[in-house]
Amino acid sequence: MPVTDEDELREILALDRVAVVGCSTTPGKDAHEIPKYLLDSGYDVVPINPFADEIFGRECYDTLADVPGEVDIVDVFRPSEEVADIVDAALARDDDAVIWLQLGIHDDEAVARAEEAGRRVVQDRCMKPTHQSLVG
Repeated sequence: MPVTDEDELREILALDRVAVVGCSTTPGKDAHEIPKYLLDSGYDVVPINPFADEIFGRECYDTLADVPGEVDIVDVFRPSEEVADIVDAALARDDDAVIWLQLGIHDDEAVARAEEAGRRVVQDRCMKPTHQSLVG
């Protein structure tokens, strides 16, 4: 079952390195504004977008598999039908990253698979308002 407990959400939000799958170069889009908020709030944001070299002055990676080092949270801004492949990529990594599916993004089967593998998952919830209400 996806994480909904506020104390556990605070624990997750205390993590540092957030890989943003589907990070956008376009100001005004949620996939740009929310990662920018996270960056401005002190998170180490790693943009993932195969069509950009750089976002927020940070190197952009084509895929989650290309990201060097450990990732604490995989923040997903892609359509629900792409979640299964993103979860597979997250599970293939050596880190134990939390998988965070943004508001409106669902895949119960992929979520169950991630949870069976021991991963925490947040589904259909935006990081920005969650951070604002629980962390400040």
